[in-house]
Amino acid sequence: MPVPVRELPEWPSNVEAHPLLVIDYRLLKEGNQAEIDRLWEAGTNLGFWYLTNYDAEQEFVSMWGMAEELFKLPLEEKMKHEQGDEGSSFGYKAIGNYIVDAAGSPDPVEGVDIAKDDALSYPVVSRREYGTPVNDRMKSVVAPFVEKCVSITDTMIDIFNDKLALPKGALAKLHQRNDFSASETRTIRAPANLTPGKLAIGGHTDFGTLSLLVNNLGGLQVLPPGTTEWCYVRPLPGHMICNIGDTLTMFSGGLLNSNIHRVVPPPGSQAKYERWSQVYFCRPSDTAPLLPLLESTIVSEAFNKLTPERQKALSPGVNSIDWHTRRQKNYRTKNHKGQETWAANRGTENGRA
Repeated sequence: MPVPVRELPEWPSNVEAHPLLVIDYRLLKEGNQAEIDRLWEAGTNLGFWYLTNYDAEQEFVSMWGMAEELFKLPLEEKMKHEQGDEGSSFGYKAIGNYIVDAAGSPDPVEGVDIAKDDALSYPVVSRREYGTPVNDRMKSVVAPFVEKCVSITDTMIDIFNDKLALPKGALAKLHQRNDFSASETRTIRAPANLTPGKLAIGGHTDFGTLSLLVNNLGGLQVLPPGTTEWCYVRPLPGHMICNIGDTLTMFSGGLLNSNIHRVVPPPGSQAKYERWSQVYFCRPSDTAPLLPLLESTIVSEAFNKLTPERQKALSPGVNSIDWHTRRQKNYRTKNHKGQETWAANRGTENGRA
């Protein structure tokens, strides 16, 4: 298990972290207009924010316990439930199976992804099997975690829907609870004492709509729009880190920002410890077409102001599952053929004005 936060080194005083807006989830649920406006500000600028009072902190930590039991198994046993190289992200991911840069450098992290569909349908298998450590905790740990995350993302999706002046429920219809999607949990363990400067996860934009993250140590970095300098995002106890993904950028005609980010070794003395992360990725229904929702005047006006290159990047015209499969497949080390493979896994950062 991760070392308890209270036993970890403090954030290094000489390392500056990029400031994020702190959004109170309880106020969002209450319909507080000032807090809703702050969420919109965060989503349309950096695309990252802290979320507090979300009432799911223990669920995130419990997921680490589930993954710890899985990671203890012999590699041969874990590989029986490996993701594979065909573009699915559900299942176990061994160290070195993803590339982190255009040169094809392998990643140093271990992880496991569990489909939202499997968590909500358990004991019925909707997408795949995961092995005993996951199955034993699917009902008691994984499903409650997914339920909490679905509730949180549904709330924010409805808020963004209204701020985009879309018809009531338009975004929700693209994220139906019972539709198959690539929505999933992801638990990641990065080893201690990584070589300084080594990428744990290469620079990327997220595949889907919204991402919810809790991690025990630093290492996450963002590249703020209009800059060339990577900036740390500091993890705060009791705070989740949220960000916009590609598909919400597309649906909004570029108004909401899926910002590029990466993971490097934790700063300072934190680098001596394992880095654990727990993420929930909310993604649209597999069959949802990825195009700007131009029925909204706000979206239409914003989209029409973009350069042709940016408009093309935000109008791939493929379904959500095709977008996910293409990107996932080209992150796999076994599929790496050269720089064109790295280019083929790119998201909405292409054509950025």
